[in-house]
Amino acid sequence: MSSLQVLCSGLPLWPLPENQGRWAGVPHAPVRTPGLSPAEEQLALRNALRYFPPDVQELLAPEFAQELRLYGHIYMYRFCPRIEMRAYPMKQYPCRTKAAAAIMHMIMNNLDPAVAQFWLTMSYLSQMTEEQTLVMYSGHPLGLFPSCPEAPRLVITNGMVIPNYSSRTEYEKLFAMGVTMYGQMTAGSYCYIGPQGIVHGTVLTLLNAGRRYLGANDLAGKVFVTSGLGGMSGAQAKASVIVGCIGVIAEVDKAALVKRHQQGWLMEMTDSLDHCIERLRKAKEKKEVLSLGYHGNVVDLWERLVHELDMTGELLVDLGSDQTSCHNPFNGGYYPVQLGFAEAQSLMASDPATFKGLVQESLRRQVSAINRLAKENFFFWDYGNAFLLEAQRAGADVEKKGAKRTEFCYPSYVQHIMGDIFSQGFGPFRWVCTSGDPQDLAVTDQLATSVLEEAIAGGVNPAVKLQYEDNIHWIREAAKHQLVVGSQARILYSDQKGRVAMAVAFNQAIAHGKIKAPVVLSRDHHDVSGTDSPFRETSNIYDGSAFCADMAVQNFVGDAFRGATWVALHNGGGVGWGEVINGGFGLVLDGTQEAEKKAKMMLSWDVSNGVARRCWSGNQKAYEIICETMQENKGLVVTLPYEVADEHVLQQALWP
Repeated sequence: MSSLQVLCSGLPLWPLPENQGRWAGVPHAPVRTPGLSPAEEQLALRNALRYFPPDVQELLAPEFAQELRLYGHIYMYRFCPRIEMRAYPMKQYPCRTKAAAAIMHMIMNNLDPAVAQFWLTMSYLSQMTEEQTLVMYSGHPLGLFPSCPEAPRLVITNGMVIPNYSSRTEYEKLFAMGVTMYGQMTAGSYCYIGPQGIVHGTVLTLLNAGRRYLGANDLAGKVFVTSGLGGMSGAQAKASVIVGCIGVIAEVDKAALVKRHQQGWLMEMTDSLDHCIERLRKAKEKKEVLSLGYHGNVVDLWERLVHELDMTGELLVDLGSDQTSCHNPFNGGYYPVQLGFAEAQSLMASDPATFKGLVQESLRRQVSAINRLAKENFFFWDYGNAFLLEAQRAGADVEKKGAKRTEFCYPSYVQHIMGDIFSQGFGPFRWVCTSGDPQDLAVTDQLATSVLEEAIAGGVNPAVKLQYEDNIHWIREAAKHQLVVGSQARILYSDQKGRVAMAVAFNQAIAHGKIKAPVVLSRDHHDVSGTDSPFRETSNIYDGSAFCADMAVQNFVGDAFRGATWVALHNGGGVGWGEVINGGFGLVLDGTQEAEKKAKMMLSWDVSNGVARRCWSGNQKAYEIICETMQENKGLVVTLPYEVADEHVLQQALWP
């Protein structure tokens, strides 16, 4: 077992570690078929070998070539670190700066270790001073470059491919050659905190969906049907329990169901559709709180619900969505109903064209069943995984008459449920206690609750008060449900005022010794300003700019010179490659006045950028928030948009 000191000393070359191949029992990406030409295969091998001196290249070349042919990518499994990958207390990292140690803490909490670049990155961080910045090109550590103490210590870009070449086909080739990587969202910026983030987002989505669609604040006896129990989608089971409804989640991979059941997030599981329907009906009658996992394809589940409706007249579902990885439907993100799990994985690698056809047929069947249920008192939304976009591409009936480019017959959850929350400046703010001590997290929970309670007591409008109350409830439930996985982290939705106030409170607690080590502030990229994604985060922007990425890029740049410890900008994440530009940050609070100053400046920009953009797109709630913010902060000056002439005047001008 390696130590942190060994891990930070650079690539182990003399002697080379033993090649133990792919680790059994560890989840791996599906086998890829990038279709490289012989010249491109040679280039991929050359790109991998350039990390190593000539005297070991002859040994490594054959095994790297084998990985490329077996898996469609060179993973360098020989160099997988023999150390338990977890977020060690910050003081244990051999570093010259607190910022570098904090970045290491975050990387080890979420970054896949099975790449040689990991060793180089950790080595660079251990050497870095306050007058250097580490530059990361799509997972490749370019080096340490001179900068100033006020600059970010780390700048990350992932997947920044020239737009005309940012297609899925080109991505597979570029990834196989080792020159780019999928952007991801928080994982790609070293800020992933496990499934807690998506649990919280799903809790808020379900609560607000119940209010909007069912007129209900109490979801007891209401049924939510969806799919996916993987790394992100697995949150749906726990969220269903927290909000008090009946969650029925289909999953084709039995290992994922078993994991969530053993974890305690999934209360029951079954591979019988008959039992699933029987159990669902019983729970609905008794208004039980239940998370039920169905081991099978969600298309079968939707079609069975239609059958029950047609045969008995009973609608067994109230709310529905989908959390398959449909942004990557032909490489393991969506499994067709016509095949079993293992059979589908085999066909995916051996005959991609046939597999694609089956996936698209399956999508059409799924939409057909959902459409039948939606004729009753049932409500479906797209969860931002590109489900409706891929269904449209497959020829499914999802069109909306007279719709804009980002609209379908069902809304995205941003358009109907979370969009107004973003427009008020609320989004997924998070923090990590780098001491690794649960007591520090408990202190921050108490401080965050106090900040929100004081804001309510000071007087806020009803919509803001409702969000604050939801998040106070969330903090209490999160502690009760033991949602920490890995680092001692918490997430909640907050607006600009709340984020700044919490940051100041945390920093002061560090200064006074109430929190034992620095706290890293961050957020999900899925936020007010962090992401331009026309079918998710910006799907409720209707001025034509939903397909423009100025907001996310400006956010990345603005965070960098307002005090962020590190910044990241990505192509791909959530809805798929080429469909989104998103960015994130990390900001280290160490108890100093300088840290407080940076937090106030950077967090204010990080929220108000997106609110101002939504204001200019015509959102009334964003308009009100920007007006209020300008009154409180004289440094913010935004020329507000005028109300545009009515439809009749526009038509007369265009077609007199």
